[in-house]
Amino acid sequence: MVRKVSSSSSKLHGLGPTGQLYNEMLAKILDAIAAHPALYVGLLTVFCLVLQVFLLGAQGVGRMLDDRKRAVLERRRLELEIEKARLHIKAAEEAKQAWNGVRKFAVARKMLECADTFSYYLEPHDRRPLPAFKPGQYLTFHLNVPGASKPIVRCYSLSDMARATHYRVTIKRCAAPEGSPHPPGVGSSFFTDQVKVGDILDVKAPSGHFFLDIEKDRQVVLISGGVGVTPMMAMAQALKYAGSTREIWFFHGARNTKDHMMREEMAALAADYEHLRMHICYSKPLETDVMGRDYQHAGRVTVELFKQLLPSNNYDYFLCGPGPFMETITEDLRKWGVPDAWVHFEAFGPASVKRTAKPETKVGVTVPPMGGIDVTFAKSGRTLTWQGSGLSLLDLADENQIKIDAGCRAGNCGSCLVAIKSGTVEYLGAHADVEDGSCLACVCRPASALVIDA
Repeated sequence: MVRKVSSSSSKLHGLGPTGQLYNEMLAKILDAIAAHPALYVGLLTVFCLVLQVFLLGAQGVGRMLDDRKRAVLERRRLELEIEKARLHIKAAEEAKQAWNGVRKFAVARKMLECADTFSYYLEPHDRRPLPAFKPGQYLTFHLNVPGASKPIVRCYSLSDMARATHYRVTIKRCAAPEGSPHPPGVGSSFFTDQVKVGDILDVKAPSGHFFLDIEKDRQVVLISGGVGVTPMMAMAQALKYAGSTREIWFFHGARNTKDHMMREEMAALAADYEHLRMHICYSKPLETDVMGRDYQHAGRVTVELFKQLLPSNNYDYFLCGPGPFMETITEDLRKWGVPDAWVHFEAFGPASVKRTAKPETKVGVTVPPMGGIDVTFAKSGRTLTWQGSGLSLLDLADENQIKIDAGCRAGNCGSCLVAIKSGTVEYLGAHADVEDGSCLACVCRPASALVIDA
């Protein structure tokens, strides 16, 4: 039973006509509820039902949102699976397009870049599709040089991004070292002097462990000296084509405009690609060279310049150039606090980068004993002592004017393969498969007293 509430118990006083009107309405409502308790219970029941419907509806909306979220996540999972399958199929197709051994390529175009430097546009003679490659990799050529007893093997970086119709390499004649009895580079001289449009060349598929991963988004610094710009151009063009928005700095060193290969192409790339910051350094600018137009800095590419321009040292660094240039840059980056894992390099020509390992860093597993390890070059009739310092067998031979054929200097082309007559070796990194009893001189060093057939 509902207790009757006196209308006078809730009266408002002192509010004039408004208060009187409120009191009268409240009295009528309370009297109505007291006179009809069933109505009161009914209204309360209706309110409870409405509240229950509302709560059920809210739960339904929550489930609907959860279902929608699960559907979105499931769709994303399926999209990733489809993309993974697509990439797998693409990789399989590219693998089919690749080839073993050599393949015939025709020189479709030969373009002068600067003094003694040409770009060669190579089309497959069989007109079949070309496999893509990773920017920074190279082609290996088997060249039939007049007067040579066998084809010579040379490796040249691809200087453009992967394209469906052709490959491009850019080659500069390798001059004889000043005061040296050695002749100019045989392979580069053959290209610049004798290779012409229409010639057919024997080429191995793109390879090499030095490349930039387009799928990553880490900011990068591209650094080159002279003809070392070729893999950097492939990287920069590939980043632009992929629509990468990562921060990219590009430093290139040359003597002046006469020595600056692909100058117009680099300027166009810098103008068209907003995420690329191009910095050209001329060590010996001509009187006609204009700073701000032809180049941005007078002097060489240095880490001191990086310190002035880069907001930090937190980048992946890709370097290519002559040996001394590379050694200076890599060592100065280390002094700046850049971890070795962030520095990726490839030297060209007869010199390679010889970085002395930090005291806490072991390169390979062998620590040379006191006095070093004896290495005998059987054909040359000489025994030398290997003292460590990261030198490969090929480095040791080069420093002592012992001839070992070499191409890629990265353990891929196989041209430095030599027989082991006694002793053992260890490898400095990844390399092509090698038959028992032989080694790739460019990427291995002695693990014990060694005799090789060289």
